[in-house]
Amino acid sequence: MNLIKSTGTFSIFIIISRVLGYLRDVLIAIYLGSGPIADAFFVAFRIPNTFRRLFAEGSFNAAFVPSYSSELVSGKEQAKKFANHVFNFLMLALLFLVAVIEIFMPGFVYLIAPGFYEDQSKLELTTLLTRITFPFLLFISLASFFSAILNSHNKFGVAAASPIILNIILIFVIFTQKKSNYDLVILLSYGVSLAGFIQLIFVYFFAKKYFSPNLNFKFKLSEKIKIFFSKFLPGIFSSGVTQINILVGTIIASFQASAVSYLYYADRIYQINLAIAGIAIGTVILPNLSRYIKTSNKKNINFVQNKSFELCLFLSLPASMALIVGSEEITSALFGYGAFDIFSVSKSARALYYFALGLPAFAIIKVFSTFLFARNDTKTPFYYSLISVLINISISLLFFDKIGFIIIPIATSISSWINALLLLIKLSSNNYFNFRNIFCFTNLKILVVSVISILVFYILIDLFKDFLVYESELKLLTIIVLVIITVLIYILISLLTKTFKYADIKLKY
Repeated sequence: MNLIKSTGTFSIFIIISRVLGYLRDVLIAIYLGSGPIADAFFVAFRIPNTFRRLFAEGSFNAAFVPSYSSELVSGKEQAKKFANHVFNFLMLALLFLVAVIEIFMPGFVYLIAPGFYEDQSKLELTTLLTRITFPFLLFISLASFFSAILNSHNKFGVAAASPIILNIILIFVIFTQKKSNYDLVILLSYGVSLAGFIQLIFVYFFAKKYFSPNLNFKFKLSEKIKIFFSKFLPGIFSSGVTQINILVGTIIASFQASAVSYLYYADRIYQINLAIAGIAIGTVILPNLSRYIKTSNKKNINFVQNKSFELCLFLSLPASMALIVGSEEITSALFGYGAFDIFSVSKSARALYYFALGLPAFAIIKVFSTFLFARNDTKTPFYYSLISVLINISISLLFFDKIGFIIIPIATSISSWINALLLLIKLSSNNYFNFRNIFCFTNLKILVVSVISILVFYILIDLFKDFLVYESELKLLTIIVLVIITVLIYILISLLTKTFKYADIKLKY
């Protein structure tokens, strides 16, 4: 298998999904803006979406793929038996969890948005919407199980494509709903749960070739299943630390009017690159890296880890710099329409600026954590993630009253860089990854080429600033053209300096 081609396939579907997600969000921005109804929907939507990212883009895959791959080495029947036990236990646990939270939803909403208790109507609407969206957790978690089956067999496209379904359904709802904003958020919430169910059916259709579950809740927890869940539970926290930090930020931001919406739109922008630079790479390398570690193939281990880290920097560094220098123009071009006024753009752009400072760290955490997940170590990333979240909470609470919601992206970026550093120290001290590789000539060239390319982007923004003002009807087209020009320049300089080699596309790992 080829690292760049596999990552590219995964990324293409992610890009399609994120583009549709952008269309969905810009429509929501136009119709809902950043008021109380928007805040209520974003909190209700944040919960299932966070679980989607925790399960589908990290923890379950991180815990399941190495274990399932090990069972496949022993034989297909043994692997199927292991997978069936995991599925049945997961199904039972999810049914119980969803039922309990549906019953005690008002208390659950208080935990995730305590600031809403100052506005009774917003609280009641948030509770209603979260009740409607919460079954998505059940469907998307089971879909993630079947996605992990496919990933274990080096089939990545279906799992990456499935989120497209959610965006198509929500866009359809927005285009067909012509009534009040209240009715719109109700239908959007039902659309979330419906999309989760369809995603489950879609992924299962392709996964049944490799595994079809036999429902049976009368089973004993074997030692292997206990070991799996002992890795899975801390993995939820460690692989989804960025999402947990954002969720913590949402809770704190609920005490400031419209802050949840500002953070949501900023989050949507930088998540596009994170999905490619961190999540896609981590997902693609995990199955084979797990096998190489099990067979002690040090040559291939070093190759996969070094190439994945270089690719992570190659994708995340220029994106981070571009979001920093063009945060205002990018936010305005993407979301500055309708009810999302110039004041809202300014607030979201500030949040995006500080999130962008942490973007390389977000991606590095995903890749470094995968190096440990492949070694069946989910506890170390868990401990570091816990430290990161505690730092994030401490900084946010300490400065929230003084500077408001903007401390949330600042705290998230600071805590994420600390997390990345801790992971690097762990990998280096255990001789899992050579610390000197961080400072290799290729990585230094990536930094230099990124700076040159983004300097060009900055100059282009200044030259075309009249087309990028809030009132301009051409701002979206302009920013797209400028980004395309900058990307082409980045690739061209990378090829000329051999920072990126065309031959790398053909390399097998």
